Amino acid sequence: METILKVDQINVYYGAIHAIKDISFEVCQGEVVTLIGANGAGKSTTLNTVSGLLRSKTGSVTFLGEPIDKLSPHKIVSRKLAQVPEGRRVFLRMSVEENLEMGAYTMPSSGVAQDLEMVFELFPRLKERRRQVAGTLSGGEQQMLAMGRAMMSHPKLLMLDEPSMGLAPLLVEQIFEIIQNLNQKGVTILLVEQNAQMALSVAHRGYVLETGRIITTGTGEELIKSPEIKKAYLGG
Repeated sequence: METILKVDQINVYYGAIHAIKDISFEVCQGEVVTLIGANGAGKSTTLNTVSGLLRSKTGSVTFLGEPIDKLSPHKIVSRKLAQVPEGRRVFLRMSVEENLEMGAYTMPSSGVAQDLEMVFELFPRLKERRRQVAGTLSGGEQQMLAMGRAMMSHPKLLMLDEPSMGLAPLLVEQIFEIIQNLNQKGVTILLVEQNAQMALSVAHRGYVLETGRIITTGTGEELIKSPEIKKAYLGG
């Protein structure tokens, strides 16, 4: 399988705090790869460094064979790498359709109508609410909207930061079904998720972070079965 994202020896600081310590990992075409770990382990910081929101002091980030660690975030999106941020961050006063159109800002305007239909096919609930103001949607619907907005840029890699946060269990299952569905349609996914059980159940591979370092890696199945991982992250 072709490697589409390669993160090599990155170190990220918040002032004097060394948040990410020599992290290296890769994501191959067609995979779902998850980063799991406790709060503060460095999962979101890692995603934000890949997407250009934070800078590493060392190392490199390569996407589709090209270095992207010196690029601005909007240039990285135009390279077909999209991030759905933690907390969804939809435009609350804009309609569903306007939010989705914002996701297409790197795309030719001629294809936007077709892309909207593609997103409405993936998320029928959004089609029903296309004229509704985003701030009036439920948490689950806002998460679908954030994912749909990212899909408008036709990402080769979709990064999801805590997609199940704050959602009821039934909605969590629905969001993970959507993640699997997107992957089956050919979208490569890098997933950061507090719910380790759900994340590992859909992931081909996983990396476990602890205080800014990767401490172990394996297939989703191997990590779910690991006694150490069960004890630390799965309540086993």
